[in-house]
Amino acid sequence: DFPLRRVSRLHGCLSEQDVLEVCDDYDRERNEYFFDRHSEAFGFIMLYVRHGHLRFVPHMCELSFYNEMIYWGLEGSHLDYCCQRRLDDRMSETCTYYAAEEPKGGPEGKGRRPPGAEGRKWLERMRRTFEEPTSSVAAQVLATVSILFVIVSMVVLCASTLPEWRAPENRSVEEQSRYTAESVREPSGIIEAICIGWFTAECIVRFIVSKNKCEFVRRPLNIIDLLAITPYYISVLMTVFTGENSQLQRAGVTLRVLRMMRIFWVIKLARHFIGLQTLGLTLKRCYREMVMLLVFICVAMAIFSALSQLLENGLDLGTKNKDYASIPAACWWVIISMTTVGYGDMCPITVPGRILGGICVVSGIVLLALPITFIYHSFVQCYHELKFRSARYSRSLSAEFLN
Repeated sequence: DFPLRRVSRLHGCLSEQDVLEVCDDYDRERNEYFFDRHSEAFGFIMLYVRHGHLRFVPHMCELSFYNEMIYWGLEGSHLDYCCQRRLDDRMSETCTYYAAEEPKGGPEGKGRRPPGAEGRKWLERMRRTFEEPTSSVAAQVLATVSILFVIVSMVVLCASTLPEWRAPENRSVEEQSRYTAESVREPSGIIEAICIGWFTAECIVRFIVSKNKCEFVRRPLNIIDLLAITPYYISVLMTVFTGENSQLQRAGVTLRVLRMMRIFWVIKLARHFIGLQTLGLTLKRCYREMVMLLVFICVAMAIFSALSQLLENGLDLGTKNKDYASIPAACWWVIISMTTVGYGDMCPITVPGRILGGICVVSGIVLLALPITFIYHSFVQCYHELKFRSARYSRSLSAEFLN
């Protein structure tokens, strides 16, 4: 029942070699065991053995003391409640996701290597090249090229919505089908095909070198890549199969929708910019706060929309505001009022309605501000984590330049 599992293991040691696997040194003459650990922290741990209360050492880092606890065989649950909260806060502030370290070959690693070690090392380097833009010179070059392709594709997408580019939409069905088939051979179509080819090749290579294929498919950024690439091939297949058939006229709207889905390519920049990664990681960690914010808005919207519809249109006060003819119509006014946007397309005209509008605006400011503090702190924490990770790979990049 002794809580320190490392010390308890000494009872089962049958030889001096077994003892040295548990402790750092052993004096046979004096029968003493030496552990190269923090002596003051061990004193507090022994107080827990004697009295049953475990607290942090004053003026000592909580994580350092926690490492001492793990070494001796204790867990965070052995701490008193107040110290458990301190440890949780400290760990949440310094939580960092470390990527897998590549095994560094030392003097002992120059001999025989296990079968397939070279292949695994090559795959690991390829994976880091595509996943971590700051991990090597090749990764930075690849990231730069990918960013250029994203920018070019966005410029082409924006230019395609200009009136000069949209002129062929008024053609007949036969002309439209012929134009759609020939658009691939135009400069914009060639640029789009080149960008799609690059994104497709990049996605395929990243899938091949990934460690876990199922995990790769489930990642949000990879799903976005798939949503950005697939519409192009669908639109090409629809154009090929419809030909000059009248079905192309019905498929025109679908093609335009699919082409507009290329806007998802902008999100590909999240692979190369810490700001977008921080935003995504913050939304992932603060989904509870985001849900709470939506609940606040929905509850307030239900209350104020019903009251505004009643005061502006439901009561027979001589003046009826047609903009508030129904509660769903009033919900739009509540949303733009709570978010302090105020388009002015609809507004209350009765005195009770204006008073309710003022209360709605003030309530919106208060309700929206309540969860913002939690989201802000999470955003700062995520930014420091990703910045630390990027600096960690930058150090390896600097070493590559020196070599």
